[in-house]
Amino acid sequence: MTQSKITHAMTVDVEDYFHVAAFNKVIDQASWDQWPCRVEANTHKLLQLFADANIKITFFILGWVAERYPELVKTIRSQGHEIASHGYSHQLIYKQDQKVFRDETAKSKHILEDLGQAPVVGYRAASYSITRKSLWALDTLAELGFTWDSSIFPTRHDNYGIPGSPEEPYKIITTNGAVLTEFPLTTAKVFGQSVPAAGGGYFRQYPYALSRWLFERASLNQTKPQIFYLHPWEIDPDQPRVPNASWFSNFRHYTNLKRCLPRLERMIDDFEFGTISQSLGSVSISKTIKLNDLLEDINP
Repeated sequence: MTQSKITHAMTVDVEDYFHVAAFNKVIDQASWDQWPCRVEANTHKLLQLFADANIKITFFILGWVAERYPELVKTIRSQGHEIASHGYSHQLIYKQDQKVFRDETAKSKHILEDLGQAPVVGYRAASYSITRKSLWALDTLAELGFTWDSSIFPTRHDNYGIPGSPEEPYKIITTNGAVLTEFPLTTAKVFGQSVPAAGGGYFRQYPYALSRWLFERASLNQTKPQIFYLHPWEIDPDQPRVPNASWFSNFRHYTNLKRCLPRLERMIDDFEFGTISQSLGSVSISKTIKLNDLLEDINP
């Protein structure tokens, strides 16, 4: 195992294959209950992997999933993992009404706290959809009692990202004067560009050697904590195929599903991982910015 000076954060967004934004044009939310659910079995596979590796991680659990699989939430909690919120309905925040977002987020938080019998203070937006169009969501999170967030991707993408935002953990002073700690998704500087290196589809599409190199580069030789993510459906090559999706959505979703789990095992062996709280606790956070500063590129 690589000798690590800090603890990176391993995270899982607990959602099913039919929840993803790539399919929202061909799968209506009202039809979700008609699709075969595979999230429970796939999450248990990941739980076994983390138990075998003797690590605790952070699970961002969708409220919709928690309502239908309450025992899964209880199992995650009983095994010592950190539970955080992934919202309720996996809708893009910048397409939601602010009241709907607040109501759904509060509902999901209540469900998870009731099942886990512990405060839920961490949040991750569906598809990293806290962007410059939806910074108001950070005020709402603080008002609801969240103390940290991991929704901002400091890169350019067609569905998400705040390019030019900080690339290491920092504190945000919200419009209402509250303070949130932000743990942004991992990017690595390559020829001056911020290249995504946080996991998910990037992890499946890149060769493993490239993923490992980018993650190492982002951590500046294991001196800065980074964050890794994936979804339970990404280790499930036998999941149902969604008809009528675009070729690009199919590419993003189905590429290298068979290779994801073996690569994840290598990643866990090559780096030191823990929960987000453990990772944030392994470093001091020096940067503090005001929420409105995120409207501008502030990285040098």
